[in-house]
Amino acid sequence: MENADSRSHGYRKSLIKSLSTHTSEHYPNASLGIYPSEDDTQIAILTVANKYSPNNFWNGRWRSLYIYTPSSGSLTGSLKVDVHYYEDGNVRLLTTKPVELKVNSGASASEIARQIAQAEKRYQEDLNKAFGSLSEGAFKGLRRQLPITRQKIDWEKISGYRVGQDIGGGRSR
Repeated sequence: MENADSRSHGYRKSLIKSLSTHTSEHYPNASLGIYPSEDDTQIAILTVANKYSPNNFWNGRWRSLYIYTPSSGSLTGSLKVDVHYYEDGNVRLLTTKPVELKVNSGASASEIARQIAQAEKRYQEDLNKAFGSLSEGAFKGLRRQLPITRQKIDWEKISGYRVGQDIGGGRSR
């Protein structure tokens, strides 16, 4: 009797080889796993990458999971990003993006790796664009607006100022 694990072993081995290059280039210290489903009709592709920078007060994690069905050429999954900044407060980015790709039935391991690399690159570009619009829009809206007077502030007397009148050069009542 043939072992289910042995039927897709060669294909999984070539997937590991193809995806290891992509993973090592983009996710240092990542773990890559490729596993058959219980009935050996699908292959699960997992990547987990963590980066810790306590000196800079942030941590990050990238997780991707794909399920490849060779008979239909279906490659579905999700990308998860979790970044935590904790200097002078806490800011956390936690995102999940579903991914649906179509590859040819029985596609080569290098084709699957190429499709995954393209999907992940697009997602990272989308995140970068979102950060740009946040800094230009939403974060600026959170800041307290004060008038620009181009006058020096006497920091020794800052507690005695009435915001908007003394700093803004307005008249007191």
